[in-house]
Amino acid sequence: MHAIDLLNGRLKLRHLVLVVAIADHGSVLRAAEHLRLAQPAATRSLREVEGVLGVELFTRGPRGMTPTMFGDAFVEHARAVLAELRRAGERITGLADGAVGTVTIGTLLAGSNVLLPRAIAALKAARPGITVTVREATFDAQVPLLLDGEIDLILGRLNPIGDLSGLRQITLYGEPVRLVARRGHPARGRPGLALADLLGYPWVLPPRQTALRTELEQVFRAEGLAPPANLVECTSVLTVRTLVRDTDMIAALPDLVARTDGDIAPLPVPLESVRRQVGVTLPAQRPPTPSARLMLDHLCREAAAISAPAEAGAAG
Repeated sequence: MHAIDLLNGRLKLRHLVLVVAIADHGSVLRAAEHLRLAQPAATRSLREVEGVLGVELFTRGPRGMTPTMFGDAFVEHARAVLAELRRAGERITGLADGAVGTVTIGTLLAGSNVLLPRAIAALKAARPGITVTVREATFDAQVPLLLDGEIDLILGRLNPIGDLSGLRQITLYGEPVRLVARRGHPARGRPGLALADLLGYPWVLPPRQTALRTELEQVFRAEGLAPPANLVECTSVLTVRTLVRDTDMIAALPDLVARTDGDIAPLPVPLESVRRQVGVTLPAQRPPTPSARLMLDHLCREAAAISAPAEAGAAG
């Protein structure tokens, strides 16, 4: 006997549902009532599936319909197929509702130490089935990944996107960039501390291809100074904070990063011309996935909570 081809279109999903219902209820009549079918239609469908298989699936007896050995085998597989289809439906529903899924976030310095952890914690509390992946890199390195769909959004200080098509940005809050050093740094004792006084110390700065590095160099040039020559280039907030805490290095960090480490503190040298806006960069044409939309909603809520005390302090 040749193998039966069940993928040629003759076998229908309704056949599987009917055969399982007959096995469960013991008669065509009760199966038809359960499925809300007319009995003649149920009987006709049973004959169709038996015709496709070329075997009898049930025998009639005083106690109703009893599966044959072919019926037992087919019902077992039919149950498995229907169970997989139910799981598929549940998974699709979960993805559509944001109950499960994955969201990948590209992160920069700003927002990475306070906003992002809070938003992730809130998202995971509400949707434990969502997996969150965080990737740290420069903005320029992350834009191609964003456009290709490998990451869902970029969080950090908003970079100019005038010459980058296909992107859009949402501002979350304003956060100044501060020059920081360890609390016992020798420059703190200097009266009238100015930017020029800091050039004798080593610095840790973002790489040259970043917008923040360009803006910081513009600050030096605006005061007639050459940018620091003794420096380390780094994008890792953990490494930057450790270098500043354990050495005499000076760094430029977002205010929330600078103020959440008890061993480092801002220096009284303002950086007024450096942009302050923190937000997310998204693809302009591709709508967020349900998981990414939920992540964005939590980022917006947590950003509002972060900025409210700052605005209240400024108003006071």
